[in-house]
Amino acid sequence: MTLISILVGTLVAGMGSVWLAALLAYALLSRFTQHLLSLAAGALLATAFTRLLPEAFELSVEAGVSAHALFVALLVGLVFFFLLDKAELWHHGHEHGHDHDHAHSHAHDHTHEHAHHTHDVHHQHHDHSHHSGGWAVLLGDSVHAFGDGILIAAAFVADPRLGVAAALAVMAHEVPHHVGDLVVLRQTLSNPRAALFKLTLAGGVTAIGGVMGYLLVGALHEYLPFFLVVAASSFIYVALADLIPQLQKRLSPKETAAQVAWLFAGIALVAALGEWAQH
Repeated sequence: MTLISILVGTLVAGMGSVWLAALLAYALLSRFTQHLLSLAAGALLATAFTRLLPEAFELSVEAGVSAHALFVALLVGLVFFFLLDKAELWHHGHEHGHDHDHAHSHAHDHTHEHAHHTHDVHHQHHDHSHHSGGWAVLLGDSVHAFGDGILIAAAFVADPRLGVAAALAVMAHEVPHHVGDLVVLRQTLSNPRAALFKLTLAGGVTAIGGVMGYLLVGALHEYLPFFLVVAASSFIYVALADLIPQLQKRLSPKETAAQVAWLFAGIALVAALGEWAQH
C-alpha cells in the first residue's frame, strides 16, 4: 500500500506539475507564475520546519540518533545542495556562455540554476532562441525528478500524510520551473506537443525515483531520520536560494501584499494538511 501511495504521489508531483505548468504557459496565465513562486516558497519552508524536521526528531528518539547528528546532517545537506547547484551553474555556463553577460546583469533575481526558467517567461525566447539545449534541459529535469522521487518516498515511509505534504510541496515548486522549461523546449523543438510529451516523460522519472527510494529507505529504515533531514535541507535550500531571491525585488504595495499573501497561503496549506494528519 505504501508503494502504491508513493507511485501516486510521485506521479502527481512529477507529471502533474508538468501539465499544470502547460496550462499556465499555453493558456496565457503566466502572470500567476509569480504567485506560485510565493506559494511554493511558503509550502517548502513550512513542510521542512513543521513537518519533516519534527518527524525526523521524533523518529531519532526511537532510533537512538542524537540531535547533534541530525543537525550535522542538515548542515551537510545544505552544503551538498549548494555545491550541486554550483556544479550545475558551471555546466550551464559552459553550455550557454554567450548569455553570461545577460545572466550577470540579473544576478539578484537568478541565483539558482533554474532561475532563468521562471519570472521572465515572456522574454525567454530572446535568451534561448539560438540554443539547442533541449536535451540538456530534459536530462537535467530527469535527474532532478529522480531525486525528488527519493525524497517523497522517504516521507511516505515515515508517514503517508507526510508524504502527501511533501508531494504537494514538490509539485508547487516544480510548476514555475516547468513553465520555463516548456518555453525553452518550444524554441528547440519544432512541435509544441512533442515538448510537452518529452517533459512529461522527464517528470515521470519522479516515480522511478520513488520506487528506488522505497527500496532504499525500506532496507535502511534505521536511517530514516537522516533521509527526512536531507529532504528538509533540499526544501530549505530551494526556497531560500531559488525562490525567495526571485521574490526580493521592488514591487508596488499592492503587489507586495499579494506576494506575502501567497507566501502565507503556502504555509497555511501545509498547516491544514498537518491538522488533517492528526485526525
